[in-house]
Amino acid sequence: MKLNLSRLRVLPRWVIFLIDLGCVLAAVTVGFLLRFNFDLSVIGTYNWSEIVVVTLAVNAVSFILFRTFAGIIRHTSLQDAWRVLISITASTGIFVLINMIRIYRGKPNFLPFSVVLISLFCAFVLMLVYRLVVKVCFDQLMKSKHIARANVVIYGAGYAGTITQDVLQSRAKGDHLVRVVAFIEDDPYTWGTQLEGTPIYRAVPSVLDKLLRKYNFSQLVITDALQGSSYKEEVVDWCLKHKVKVQQIPPMAQWMQSGLKMKQIQDIRIEDLLNRNVITMDNAGISKELTGKVILVTGAAGSIGSELARQVSAFKPAKVVLCDQAESPLHDLYIELKANFTKLEFRPFLGDVCNVRQMKHLYSRHRPQIVFHAAAYKHVPVMERAPDIAVLNNVMGTLNMAELAVDHGVEKFVMISTDKAVNPTNVMGASKRIAEILTQALNNHLHREAEQENGHSLDGMTRRTGPTAFITTRFGNVLGSNGSVVPWFKKQIEKGGPVTVTHPEVTRYFMTIAEACQLVLQAGTMGQGGEVFVFDMGTPVKITDLAVKMIQLSGLEPGKDIEVVYTGLRPGEKLYEELLAKKEDIIPTYHEKIMIARVRSYDYPPVHDQVRKLIGIAGEGDVWGVVQMMKQIVPEYKSNNSVFEELDGGNSEESSVSSAVSDDLASENL
Repeated sequence: MKLNLSRLRVLPRWVIFLIDLGCVLAAVTVGFLLRFNFDLSVIGTYNWSEIVVVTLAVNAVSFILFRTFAGIIRHTSLQDAWRVLISITASTGIFVLINMIRIYRGKPNFLPFSVVLISLFCAFVLMLVYRLVVKVCFDQLMKSKHIARANVVIYGAGYAGTITQDVLQSRAKGDHLVRVVAFIEDDPYTWGTQLEGTPIYRAVPSVLDKLLRKYNFSQLVITDALQGSSYKEEVVDWCLKHKVKVQQIPPMAQWMQSGLKMKQIQDIRIEDLLNRNVITMDNAGISKELTGKVILVTGAAGSIGSELARQVSAFKPAKVVLCDQAESPLHDLYIELKANFTKLEFRPFLGDVCNVRQMKHLYSRHRPQIVFHAAAYKHVPVMERAPDIAVLNNVMGTLNMAELAVDHGVEKFVMISTDKAVNPTNVMGASKRIAEILTQALNNHLHREAEQENGHSLDGMTRRTGPTAFITTRFGNVLGSNGSVVPWFKKQIEKGGPVTVTHPEVTRYFMTIAEACQLVLQAGTMGQGGEVFVFDMGTPVKITDLAVKMIQLSGLEPGKDIEVVYTGLRPGEKLYEELLAKKEDIIPTYHEKIMIARVRSYDYPPVHDQVRKLIGIAGEGDVWGVVQMMKQIVPEYKSNNSVFEELDGGNSEESSVSSAVSDDLASENL
């Protein structure tokens, strides 16, 4: 008959409770025997029926109060031992109290004081020893060759590693039993020692090969020991190469109070391999900027806007206004924020930044003091087919929000831009560059006028109470955002492939949504107006490498289980993105991840006239006229892999081919 070990993994609590009571009775018996030198005639003179009943009753109550039976026996820890000791000590205190009451009333002791003390020691030893015996026996059982198990290595032998081992081995089900065979640790004081019988190895590049040969482990779990380490990606790459499943636990702050759960030990994601250190934020400065103020976030239902709203809410603003034209996502965000920040006021505003009437109503009703303008159309291929829509949303929308911000005395206006605005090769990037030029020129114009009125330059404090300060933040691709390659690749992998990449050499900068928004808040705080902040995007990543690694992280083999197919560059797409134009350089700030781009300065009146003319052309649906005007405003805008390349040849006359393409584009406007 086959032994079902899954039924033997956990002793019922009532069984542990009864065994503990048995240990207490045995301890009292041993106490009498030792106290009276095994003289049964003397021992028999005591009222044993009373002793048994009272001893069981007192200890039963103590065990229930201190839950000595709650721990899993085979995972007995110092915490369990402490709980047993406290419980037995409490029972001993009650016995002493009973004796004192009986002495006061002139009656003999319930138990001799010496027996009470001996019983305390014996009960603790018995209860602890039987737990350790069960633990050792189970461990030996798990090592049996007849039991199916997965050998696991844990990177990190600190507190998180200990808890991870306990969770892995206690939550294994059925025949899928887990055995932690080794720890890897950076701390030299732990090398060569053991943690609950499991050896700890030195964290060197060759240790994984050594452990694989010795233990043939199939899974590696990363704790917080590798968070932010440049060695993390190397470890993950090794696991992928040797087909070892790699997982990680969340930071301790997320589970310290409630305890680590099995479901929190999850497969590592591509977002976790950016090797970017934790951002140091000036929380005091950001709090001073946002606390108690009315904050407006446009594009709030999007990936960047929604995360901005979450992070802003942590600084206790007076009110957060959430503006978006997507009804359902906006409502979902509102419900989420209300649930997570119960004491804050949130106001969803369903509206379009292109609609001046709606935005006037928003500004006059809510009177925002800080604006984070994240609303924009961002998909390069889509905007390449709809230049007029790109201009109306990205340029006119920004102009509307900027002018209304000035009219309503907004303190700061932070615009979210993109690295595609640098030496743009597509309509989307050019539209964002025009928005950058527009807000920067408006800022300089306003502050120049204010300085002339005051007769002196405005310092930082004066700027806060003076004209609106317009600040631009420029960064690259965001992992996991709507429309980014990561969710698209995930869907393709789930369907069995192929995974499509436009070109084998296409390279992009990436950061996480949370990191991008943290830097936006930090830049918005340090900005005084007119700056174009550029973020440290780290090392650029080849999209092909990204696709291959995502396939491997899914437990599949590229080229065998799922193919990577190259489809060719999309209209307007670059091979490489840039964070600075050729004539730009950077100025460092006090934050290591934020720089200021030294960009060309523009006069606002001519820029405003050109932008108004561009918006007029876009309103007529003249896509070729729109792109031609954009190239006049942004001379470095050179179309790439696009029908608009012919406009870079200096031919202002639209050819018959151009007209035909224009008609086609107009019919397919999205």
